[in-house]
Amino acid sequence: MNHLLSIDDLTAADIREILRITPSFAEVAERRISKVPALRGQTVALLFYEDSTRTRLSFEVAAKRLSADTLNVSVSTSSVNKGESLRDTAETIEAMGIDAVVVRHRSSGVPMQLTKWVDAAVINAGDGWHQHPTQALLDCFTLEQQLGDLTGRNIVIVGDIRHSRVARSDVGAFTRLGAEVTLVAPPTLLPAAPDTWPVRIETNLDRALQRADAVCLLRMQRERQHEALVPDLREYATLYGLTAQRAAALGPDVPILHPGPMNRGVEIAADVPDLDQVLVVDQVRNGVAVRMAVLFLLLGSGAAGMPAPALVDDVETEDAR
Repeated sequence: MNHLLSIDDLTAADIREILRITPSFAEVAERRISKVPALRGQTVALLFYEDSTRTRLSFEVAAKRLSADTLNVSVSTSSVNKGESLRDTAETIEAMGIDAVVVRHRSSGVPMQLTKWVDAAVINAGDGWHQHPTQALLDCFTLEQQLGDLTGRNIVIVGDIRHSRVARSDVGAFTRLGAEVTLVAPPTLLPAAPDTWPVRIETNLDRALQRADAVCLLRMQRERQHEALVPDLREYATLYGLTAQRAAALGPDVPILHPGPMNRGVEIAADVPDLDQVLVVDQVRNGVAVRMAVLFLLLGSGAAGMPAPALVDDVETEDAR
């Protein structure tokens, strides 16, 4: 059985195929009864070791709209608190009969490890600093709704790049679709080896925004930072926050994305999310449709077409060591 562990699992053709079928699943939400029987009789387990609202609920809604049963594992009230290992938890839920497990974990590489312990399909919903592939897919879908083909488009990603699995996944997906990517952050929040990334590097936000076709904002990943990497949040907001003035300079046709949760007043000014070009709500809506497409391709009639997983990259995080 195949899995989705990383954007690196997918070729440009794979990404385009997922994006091609996503509108069919988006249409399901518009029906009087927003459900189709594509995965009836199958069970999707949600195993989240990190807090999540959008991703967890999105996968749950996606599975239910496909008529799959869902098994929610609440780690905070499970035997994990009694010392049960990840392997024992995974083998326990598989023994109950599951077809897929959606996993989020603070340690990079956990989804790959799960593929060695369970026969179910494994979908990575975020692992450490490493990857968040379905977020990248929904970001691509959201941008294509606004911009059309991303080939040659300049997408500016701003914020805590170093600790962001969304940034890593977005860069892989955007560049596979032909976009140019510019990373903007203070030097302390850039990846350790930025020259190995297929991107431009910029430390001046205003200069980068002058040629932006789209902007993706990232929050400060304070839960993954182990040292003070910026003098203070007020200075960070002044230099790297998307203020109302900066948004106005972009123009109304430049889409602005944010994976959430937003820290208003830090990476984005308090009033900017109310602008029509800020597509956070669209991202949430599209996330359900994209995840329906992924579940269908893994568990439905399209299962044979999904590629085999790539090996996990070496990501510099304490959790991965």
